[in-house]
Parts: sequence; C-alpha cells; structure tokens
Amino acid sequence: MSPMTPSPDARTPPDAAPRTAADTAATSMPPAPVRRDAEATKVAILRAARHLLARQAHADITLKAVAVRAGVSAPLVVKYFGNKDALFAHVMSFDEDADALLAAPLPELGRHMVRHVVVSQRERGTDPVLRIVFAPLHGDHGEVLRANFRAQVTERLAARLTGPDTGARAELAVATLLGLGVMFGIARGPELRAMPVEDIVDRYGPTVQAHLDDHQDTGQGTIRG
Repeated sequence: MSPMTPSPDARTPPDAAPRTAADTAATSMPPAPVRRDAEATKVAILRAARHLLARQAHADITLKAVAVRAGVSAPLVVKYFGNKDALFAHVMSFDEDADALLAAPLPELGRHMVRHVVVSQRERGTDPVLRIVFAPLHGDHGEVLRANFRAQVTERLAARLTGPDTGARAELAVATLLGLGVMFGIARGPELRAMPVEDIVDRYGPTVQAHLDDHQDTGQGTIRG
C-alpha cells in the first residue's frame, strides 16, 4: 500500500495567509546593521574627554585624541559638540559627577563618598571629581573648572548640611576626600591600593563624616570664627 499523501488542508492551516514573494525575501535577507546610538556616542566622547582632562593640560588635548579614546572619528566629535571649547564646556561641568558622589542620605554620606572615589579609581582609573586637582594645568580654563567645582560640588554639599559653618565643613569634607583620591590614584600608594574597598570605607568614611555631622549640641567638630 502506498503512503497516504496529506491533503492540502493538512499541509496548510486553514487560517494561514498565503506567503508572498515579499515575505520570502524578508525572511531570507540578513538583518540591517545596527547603528551606534547617538546618545551612547556622546557619552563615550565625554568620558574620553574627562579621562584626558584628568591627565593632561587642556591646551595639549586634541579632538583627534578624544576621538581615538572614544573609538569614534574626529568629524563625529565635531558633529556632536561643534569644537573643542564647546566640548570642554560640557566636560568641565561636575553636575553629573556630583549626582553620583552625593547620592546617599546624610548620615551615610561620608562612607558613600569614600566608596565612590575608591571604586571609580579601581574600575575606571580615575574619579571625575579629581579633575579639580589639575585646574592649574588648564590656564584660563582652570578658573572655569574651579567655579564649577565650587558651585556644583562644595556649595551643593554645604546646602545639605545643618548647624554652623556649613560652607567650611563641606570644603573640609571634600578636601579630605580629594586627599584620598590623590593618594590612591596619583601617588598610587601601594598599601592603600592593596586594601579591600570596604576596609578603606570603614577607616576613612568616619573621617569624612565627622565634617558632615552637626556637632553643635556637643560643641565638638565646629569651626569657630
């Protein structure tokens, strides 16, 4: 007995639409190449520029160097930012960096800030806030960097503090933090760099927090005029 041949109804579901030539072509065509997202490209360019600014004088940084670091072409940097001055106007802002640095409740902020600096150094090789250390290298642009740092980091931190001397306490807390960043990332202290992150946080966090806390009730830790 010869095998039974399936009926047309068995081969094709009754509710299935017939395949067209366009359907066949669509399934056989390779997927279109995915273009790099414009926003991701901008982020990569800004990250590259921040990296270079934390290591070189502004005058020595070229758009080509930024492009190479970001993995894009120099014309693409110009397309998104126009020119070097416009690019570095973005780079010299600390707003986004301060968002990450200050993203903790005040009682836990000292430990968070220390952890942020150390983890940034270990994972990215630099902490963007540490760019302020290199302000003297950048000529007139250094003053822009200083003004942004004061407004966007120290004054913003001071606004969160209570009690007396909030401005001075904020500057002392940030100075303490920058000292850690310099020893870890610039002086590259071997003992410090060998410590587990949480050990550094446990030892250094209270030092930063001491400037953030309001000690007016006990009369300790304030700066008297």
